[in-house]
Amino acid sequence: MRSLWRSATTLIAAFLLAGTALPAAAAGSPGGGKGGSATVRTDSGWVRGTAARDHTLFQGIPYAAPPVGELRWRSPQPVAPWHGVRQATAPGARCAQVTDSWGLPGSESEDCLFLNVTVPASASPARPRPVLVWLHGGGLKKGAGSDYDARRLAVRGDMVVVTVNYRLGILGFFGLPGLANGGAFGIEDQQAALRWVARNAAAFGGDPGNVTLAGESAGSHSVCAQLASPSAAGLFHRVIGQSTSCRMGDFAAAGFQPLLNVPLWMAPESHDGYGQYLASLLGCFDPATLLACMRGKTPAELLTQLPLSLPGYGNAVLPEDPAKVFAEGRFHRVPVLTGITRDEGTLFAAEIMSGLTQEGYETRLAQGFGAKAPAILAEYPAGGHGSPLQAAAAVIGDLEWAWPARDTARLFAEHVPTYSYEFTDRSAPALYPLPGVRPLASHGSELPFLFDVSWDSAPLTAPQRRLGDTMIGYWARFAATGDPNRPGLPRWERVRAGDATPYVQRLDVGPGGVGPYDQDAAHKLDFWDTLTGR
Repeated sequence: MRSLWRSATTLIAAFLLAGTALPAAAAGSPGGGKGGSATVRTDSGWVRGTAARDHTLFQGIPYAAPPVGELRWRSPQPVAPWHGVRQATAPGARCAQVTDSWGLPGSESEDCLFLNVTVPASASPARPRPVLVWLHGGGLKKGAGSDYDARRLAVRGDMVVVTVNYRLGILGFFGLPGLANGGAFGIEDQQAALRWVARNAAAFGGDPGNVTLAGESAGSHSVCAQLASPSAAGLFHRVIGQSTSCRMGDFAAAGFQPLLNVPLWMAPESHDGYGQYLASLLGCFDPATLLACMRGKTPAELLTQLPLSLPGYGNAVLPEDPAKVFAEGRFHRVPVLTGITRDEGTLFAAEIMSGLTQEGYETRLAQGFGAKAPAILAEYPAGGHGSPLQAAAAVIGDLEWAWPARDTARLFAEHVPTYSYEFTDRSAPALYPLPGVRPLASHGSELPFLFDVSWDSAPLTAPQRRLGDTMIGYWARFAATGDPNRPGLPRWERVRAGDATPYVQRLDVGPGGVGPYDQDAAHKLDFWDTLTGR
């Protein structure tokens, strides 16, 4: 067990990086107006949002009961109905999390299962618009739905956008022997939010029969979990996954360990064993009272511990290893839009390899790749990238993002309509300062092109705004129809089943910046195929 805890600790250190909804009230249309407020009746009670000229925003709507006390580490429970009109004019509390280099606020709140609804002025119960449900990123440890102002996406995209909070870290992904659904409470929360959308979207002018589930990074990871979850069947009709692929490369079969080497899914014994270890660190030792002891700890005490923030399987929400589910093509049959940024590795290299020297770079390659390390060093020399850290970032981005992205696109295309993209604007603002590397088109750098984000981010230039408008056009058209193409946008071809080189749409600024992209050449995928024996 001690070796299990040690390996889990090493792993997460690397990872650090009901009723029918009723029509809107006569007091105000959910689709906006000249300013003021609007009220809508949900299945739990009335809510009042803030109306602007082109949209209405409802914030802090509870979709599940507060998971506090005996409901900590239990499946989400129904909201208690309320009387009168609930003010939905400010975000609800963030789920418990610590602050870090991203600069997002910390929180000790467990009463955090809230969502926000942005409704374009065009929407009404009589003219329902498509619904996009956004799952935020943050490593399943941080973030909130309210970090993403969806007005541009909703108004320009002519769709209702729902952003969601879900339990994070030790409160969302915790296991103990005998704890039902351990390792997947945050994934269950997301499904509870989707069920809320199914019951209530019509009241806000959304179409519950046309729901797109979307997310970036940990949000895309969560989208993959929902695609593999039997209990998510029918809760969404298309998916958008940004910067996390649903299928990782089979690195073990290739005979090496990549530089990050973070799996997507954890077996139940891993969560159970690590949960016992965390409990021991907090003074909970007796197996008979272990869960009660942990439920007696304050959020502040729990947040002192490093969580195993990876979805666990072997429970009601993920009964099987999703890797097996995807390999066998047993995921939900819905159209897919999936992609990455050009330089995914720069953020992670800066986070976990700061100050990397040439000797350190060579040592890391030798430790992970063994006899294959010299070939990688020759293909990714530090001098060719400007520094050892920048070269390591390129290795991470090419092997651990682009290589699986191609495999994921191929897998999906065998079963469902699939569209693949790569965001390549290397002048885009990074999520936060990345010491020691040029961020380039780093992980998360596409987010300000879709949302007005809450963290400090350099304003977009005029060409970047135009690219953002194009991306919103694609995202919205895909959400409406399952195909991103419409008049006025550059043609985006589908990934065809059996394609040796799947079609990838480039998303970049400037003339010709949007169109076909040679992802294989940009990321040396032929080299990695040869190295892995493909």
